[in-house]
Amino acid sequence: NLRGGRVVLGALMSPITEFDHEQKGEALYAMELALSLEKLNFEKLMEVHQVADEAGDAALCDFIEGDYLEEQVEAINKVAKYVAQLRR
Repeated sequence: NLRGGRVVLGALMSPITEFDHEQKGEALYAMELALSLEKLNFEKLMEVHQVADEAGDAALCDFIEGDYLEEQVEAINKVAKYVAQLRR
C-alpha cells in the first residue's frame, strides 16, 4: 500500500431484490415475471398488427410478422421452458 492506511473488510449482506418471493424463490419468480412480460409484448404486437390489417397497411403487417412475431414466440417458448425447469 503506497499511500498508507488500512483496509478493513466486513461482512456483506445479500442485497434485497425486487424478485424476492418467499415461497417460489428468486429465480422462479423472476422468470415468471419475464414470461408474463414476453406474453404481454406479444399481445401488444398482435394488437398493432390487427390495427394495421384493419387500416390496410400491408407493409406494417409484413414488417411485424417478419421481424417481431416469430422472435417473440421463440422468446416465450424459451422462457416457458426455463420456468418449467425451475418448477421441478
